[in-house]
Amino acid sequence: MPTVYKIKDALNKEIFKEEYAQSKGFLQFIEELIRDTNRKRNTKNQWKQTLRKLYEYKKSTNSEVDFDTINLDFYDGFIKFLTKENYTKNTIGGFIKNVKIFMNEAFERKLTTNLEYRNRKFRVMEEQVEKIYLSEKELSKIYNLDLKKNPRLDKVRDLFIIGCYTGLRFSDLIEVRKENLINQGRQIKVRTEKTKENVIVPIHNFVKQILEKYDGSLPESISNQKMNDYIKEIAKLAGIDYEIKTSITRGGHTEHEVNKKYELVTTHTARRSFATNAFLSNVPTISIMKLTGHRTEKSFMKYIRISQEENANKLLNHPFFN
Repeated sequence: MPTVYKIKDALNKEIFKEEYAQSKGFLQFIEELIRDTNRKRNTKNQWKQTLRKLYEYKKSTNSEVDFDTINLDFYDGFIKFLTKENYTKNTIGGFIKNVKIFMNEAFERKLTTNLEYRNRKFRVMEEQVEKIYLSEKELSKIYNLDLKKNPRLDKVRDLFIIGCYTGLRFSDLIEVRKENLINQGRQIKVRTEKTKENVIVPIHNFVKQILEKYDGSLPESISNQKMNDYIKEIAKLAGIDYEIKTSITRGGHTEHEVNKKYELVTTHTARRSFATNAFLSNVPTISIMKLTGHRTEKSFMKYIRISQEENANKLLNHPFFN
């Protein structure tokens, strides 16, 4: 069945033969973008997965996927396809975000004039998923665990605690060396991998004691995956085992789960715990953002995980209520 796109494509092929032969399609452009980019591996993997899904969508629905067809009809069709594939709302949002990145790059390179991807209805959907943080009381339990007989867990615990009191991403934390310690060992200075910004973090007493334990260096790091497994084991030993109810939208349906808290602890819990505990301790938001490297308050506030009760307790001594 001839579509508007197919007719236009056939006309372009006939009228602009040489130019058309040298032109790139949207999916071919994405392949070249992935091949030539200097983005970090995780980003490239996400782009590759998005490209695979675009090819699968094209084959499954017999739809055209090219610069001129990235419109609201594509948006609705692609989301419907991904929903049937049983993806979560946030994962689908990630695919849409990447499509917008690809189209924006193509537009800037003058490969397309199609701007429908900037339509407010062509939005990146997201869902607020329950993310945990560890309170200072829980961190003290982890810090005070006697793990001398288990060097494997001992090193992971120490590295995790440093993350909880510096707010550094795991990728930045494992790159810290003695030369990153400044101001007579009272601060850590790091140039972040993600944002390429310098952050300077005061050294907490727990961090100071751990650094002394390792002669001024950080514990030896392991892979992120193994560290996530070991951290759960450590949190369980520390008795962080009460139940947490979570919900997530997958395949268009809301799923509810009940997990032990230690099952939800990951390396990223450290960064979230740092931001939340600093916030609860009345450290000014702008100061915490300088330490975490967040550029917008909107992105920073996603890290603040406090309950209604914690929020009310925080305000007990506020002048407005006294």
